Amino acid sequence: MKNSRFKVVSTFAGCGGSSLGYKLAGGKVLMAVEWDDNAAETYRINHPGTYVYHGDIANLSVQEILNIIGLMSGELDIFDGSPPCQGFSMSGKREMHDGRNQLFREYVRLLRGLQPKVFVMENVAGMVKGKMKIIFAAIMRELKASGYNVSARLMNAMYFGVPQSRPRMIFIGVRKDLGILPSHPKAQCRPITFRQACYDLRGNNPDDRMLGEMLLKVARLQPDSWSTDPVIYKAIKGNFASSISTQWIGWDRVCGTLTKSEISTSGLVHPDRERYISLAEAKRISSFPDEFKFTDRKSGIVRMGNCVPPLLMKAIAEHIRDNILIVA
Repeated sequence: MKNSRFKVVSTFAGCGGSSLGYKLAGGKVLMAVEWDDNAAETYRINHPGTYVYHGDIANLSVQEILNIIGLMSGELDIFDGSPPCQGFSMSGKREMHDGRNQLFREYVRLLRGLQPKVFVMENVAGMVKGKMKIIFAAIMRELKASGYNVSARLMNAMYFGVPQSRPRMIFIGVRKDLGILPSHPKAQCRPITFRQACYDLRGNNPDDRMLGEMLLKVARLQPDSWSTDPVIYKAIKGNFASSISTQWIGWDRVCGTLTKSEISTSGLVHPDRERYISLAEAKRISSFPDEFKFTDRKSGIVRMGNCVPPLLMKAIAEHIRDNILIVA
């Protein structure tokens, strides 16, 4: 492994946040699977050297993947996937029978056929809370039954160079015949503040989303905290609608989690409290390079709100490269 690039297939690939992390760690992403039109287009723009299967993963066979990547079962180094997580998310209804919770079975189907040396599966922290623990246990059973030793840990991206508090559940599995136990990287750095990440970026961009009159009034009274003060918000608006999804960034605090939704007054408010964060600032706090291209601001926020931050995946990939693949 010291003299070769480890090979990756990424499913539920989105715009390619995970893929970028693997590449930064020295890997080669042979294939990406994504059904969303905008996500697939964004992936192709930024990862021109990777084959993109644009379609339903349920219609993709193991043999088709092997034909595309030119490998045999058992030869792939890392099989990656981030099945849609809305059914597990703390921000959603967290319905146990949400159909989106079952997409991991498609991931498992391909995992069993490809038999990679290592797999990485990512999901939201909410899957280990309350009644969702039952689904978490079912996922662990399925992964272990696929022939892998499996470890799952909550990892917060802010300790891996990402200027954003973003806890994610990371599953790492190592094929049992390799005789290596899975492990996760330890925290690598202290949290980076919004000022440190975005000090050189300015507003007045054509795509800036400005605060409306109502939220400007809230901004004048809102204390220096991440969550909206419900008393102030209701006194001005008359109700609590969107207050829970309107968050306030501080210059000298680490930014909270960037979500994909910017409905009504929801979104991340810039510390100057006159506008929401720009696309350029969203890229900075998500650890995407400035030159990464999105089709527009709105879709860019959605893509990054759904993705694994590149620097978090880089840390995971480097750990796997140096502690598992180099031994295997």
